[in-house]
Amino acid sequence: MAKKKGKGRRRKPAFSILNALEAYTYATIMTEGIAGTSPFGLILGDSDLGMTSSSTGISAAGSWDSMHGSQQLGSTMTGAGEISLGDMMKEPGLALGQMQSNFRSNIVPMALAAFTVRIGFKFGKRALRGPISSVNRNIVKPALGAGIRL
Repeated sequence: MAKKKGKGRRRKPAFSILNALEAYTYATIMTEGIAGTSPFGLILGDSDLGMTSSSTGISAAGSWDSMHGSQQLGSTMTGAGEISLGDMMKEPGLALGQMQSNFRSNIVPMALAAFTVRIGFKFGKRALRGPISSVNRNIVKPALGAGIRL
């Protein structure tokens, strides 16, 4: 008969400051590339997205339109530089269309930035393993407790 193993003692996973910093860096890359703002700007930013119509005035003299007083109208998008959650709630079609356009134009730079961040954090953690361990053992654990690490 096989011997049953008892439940092992599990330690609660510690909150890692470096892992949180890495995750925030990825979030910044994504929101900068798609919404044109930081994660905080995405959540707390102004909802100023909209369309404005403008007239260019009477067209060039001598044309048919100028003789009949016709004006050329155009509409431009305002507030498209930084998309926020308020913009998505107020003008979802415009916001999602602009975000889709931003994503298409920024996919390669975002992928390269994410790859660079991954490699940088991976090798940085490996190269600084000793100092990070020392900081965790001598500063973070006594000051903040066992649930947080660098």
